[in-house]
Amino acid sequence: MMSNKNMQYLTEEFIAKIDKFNLRARLIVEGFITGLHKSPYHGFSIEFSDHRQYNPGDPIRNLDWKIYGKTNRYYIKRYEEETNLKSYIIVDHSSSMSYTSGNISKLEYSKVLASALAYLMISQQDAVGLLTFTDSITNFIPPRSMRSYLNIILKHLYNLKSEDKTNTVKVLHSLAERVKKRGLVILISDLIDDPEELMRGLMHFRHQKHEVILFHIQDKQEIDFNFNKDTEFIDAETQEKIAVSPWQIKQNYQKVYQKNIQFLKDKCYEARIEYNAISTDTPFEDNLLRYLVKRSKLL
Repeated sequence: MMSNKNMQYLTEEFIAKIDKFNLRARLIVEGFITGLHKSPYHGFSIEFSDHRQYNPGDPIRNLDWKIYGKTNRYYIKRYEEETNLKSYIIVDHSSSMSYTSGNISKLEYSKVLASALAYLMISQQDAVGLLTFTDSITNFIPPRSMRSYLNIILKHLYNLKSEDKTNTVKVLHSLAERVKKRGLVILISDLIDDPEELMRGLMHFRHQKHEVILFHIQDKQEIDFNFNKDTEFIDAETQEKIAVSPWQIKQNYQKVYQKNIQFLKDKCYEARIEYNAISTDTPFEDNLLRYLVKRSKLL
């Protein structure tokens, strides 16, 4: 059983929002999970292996209808590694993740998102692990597919606090060295780091044939910069302070900010890394369900 405090990230209301779609929701979730097994970038992730005869209880979605049309017999398509996909959810909890201009910080939002993804994947018997980091790895839970394992992941997520500086690049290289068998890597971060170095870290996974999904967590004020009075900004990680009149630097700030995002989008596209911009002012259920639909359409 999951403890009440862990369930704050997976409330009955949230689960009901997925379950109420009944068959449609299950198809979306199954499509999402299949999308984790089979990358939208053709020829990557797992590949078709062979056929075997259909047995009662096998997922109908794996039936090869073309073979049935030719032979009038049911056969299942089998894929390499279809039963042992390993996924790693990586969550940034450095000090910058504590920022919020609304009701929820970037870190709390990330914890909710990570909890939901872990829930969905374990529900489909995929092996899921968790890595959390600041300027070094703070937790590393190897992937497991047992349903009871979800409570362990949720407990670690619940206890995460924003702290220390960030060194995303070092952490990515470190994990890439540990993980030899190709799988799925999901990074959830505000990506406040050197963008070129960040891409080098992500490319380390791609060179090893992992699929990489990036969730870029942003606060609305970081995007809009709608401060209307003289403001003192404090770097959450270095405590450096600077007092400015926001309206005087807004245009330049937004130009640099958008340039950085475009750089990440372009480089991710070139590297076949899936980039997802997530704003914390959008309810996480909406962002997640929108993402599930997006993934199912890529199949």
